[in-house]
Amino acid sequence: MIMKQSFKTGFGFGLTSGIITTLGLIVGLHAGTHSKMVVLGGILVIAIADAFSDALGIHVAEESDRNQSKKQVWEVTVSTFLSKFLVALTFVIPILFMQLSVAIMASVLWGLFLIGTLSFYLAKQKGENPKNAILEHLFIAVLVIIVTNSLGNWVATFN
Repeated sequence: MIMKQSFKTGFGFGLTSGIITTLGLIVGLHAGTHSKMVVLGGILVIAIADAFSDALGIHVAEESDRNQSKKQVWEVTVSTFLSKFLVALTFVIPILFMQLSVAIMASVLWGLFLIGTLSFYLAKQKGENPKNAILEHLFIAVLVIIVTNSLGNWVATFN
């Protein structure tokens, strides 16, 4: 399937940002509160607020590129918003239907699977070895998970 570069840019950015941001948020909120309602609310808020924020950010960045037409700028903007919004919403499913600690583990596995799959696809598209891209991107995702879990545990000590 051939996809326009503007859509690739938006989807790639939105998916990656949506996965990493949502994973960091749910892991941190879970560690800090152990509340299903707080984690669920956090996902919904980030799905909307951060998707709009990233879409506007990439919109402004793309507008600064003189080579981009208005149509291309809007394609990147809309694809960023939709991909970030929709991928964040996928993390709601385990939270709704599983015990919270199990849902967090399922979400982490889901997020790492998505990052790995996206990394594989992008490396193959560029004709590069997918192993390096997958390891690099999974390392960053795991680092975010560790840091946000630690931060959530630290915040919980204030209670």
